[in-house]
Amino acid sequence: MKNIQAAITAVHGAVPDNILSNADLEKMVDTNDEWIISRTGIKERRIIEKGRTLSDLGADIVAGICEKRGISPEEIDMIVVGTITADHRFPSASNLICHKSGAKNAWGFDVSAACSGFLYTLVTGQQFILSGQCKKVIVIGADIMSSIVNYEDRNTCVIFGDGGGGVLLEPNDEGFGIVDSILKADGSGKEYLLQKLGGSAFPITKENVGSPEAYAFQEGRTVFKFAVTNMADVSAEIMEKNNLTGEDVDWLVPHQANLRIIDATANRMGLTKDKVMINISKYGNTTSGTIPLCLWEWEDKLKKGDNVVIAAFGGGFTWGSIYLKWAY
Repeated sequence: MKNIQAAITAVHGAVPDNILSNADLEKMVDTNDEWIISRTGIKERRIIEKGRTLSDLGADIVAGICEKRGISPEEIDMIVVGTITADHRFPSASNLICHKSGAKNAWGFDVSAACSGFLYTLVTGQQFILSGQCKKVIVIGADIMSSIVNYEDRNTCVIFGDGGGGVLLEPNDEGFGIVDSILKADGSGKEYLLQKLGGSAFPITKENVGSPEAYAFQEGRTVFKFAVTNMADVSAEIMEKNNLTGEDVDWLVPHQANLRIIDATANRMGLTKDKVMINISKYGNTTSGTIPLCLWEWEDKLKKGDNVVIAAFGGGFTWGSIYLKWAY
């Protein structure tokens, strides 16, 4: 019996048309273009149109994937969504995306792992392919960060944007697909990167509804320190585990949080810049959406058999890496 792997067979992305540039932010908070670019590498980010939601983006992603693959949404068995900004606490974004996209025969759920959401979801989707329970699984990473960002806080509002992407996973017996993964978590880091209000620990009340704690908070220096170390370490770890050198890796697809973190990860892996997918200047940090957005933009440069390493670090803390062989 041939060994089955979960392979990516299609990819699609979706971003809003509205652009929020550094020049726009200069009019909103005490910041400037040079400061933002030097510290993050971000020039602009996308902001969702009024009335549009996470599930609307997700439905667009499903439609794009199905069109590329030449299949009907009704052929999809499962939709797993990595997000921290679903339309509602419940029902899940997956539930609504199945409905809006016409994936009538699919089921699914959301995974909350902040910026590592796409990695966590991709490995989750992989298990349903490997078990034989599903033949077609769509994995989505997307966030509407403008819904939880305080645009009076210059430390966070310059970083985040809206958007996301997704991939179709199908069984493959030719040696292509997800080869290995390393996922990690350390909840002791929650105080440095979190949205405090809105959960059962700190429910929103009429007394705190206008509090800054209702928005995303980040202690930048601490998060940067942890991210540089852990994202680089886990990327090097998966290479060592699979006997890969920098020459063996065709592409690094890093979470787009900060250009300096991306550079540190690539250096640790021994990769030249031309092997690193970077689009942070256009979209900022879309949290779980950054990695699938990179795959979408670089799709025409990827070749069948390419060795791809995906890496991310997110709030909580969560982090990890995935090694896969591109299947088309």
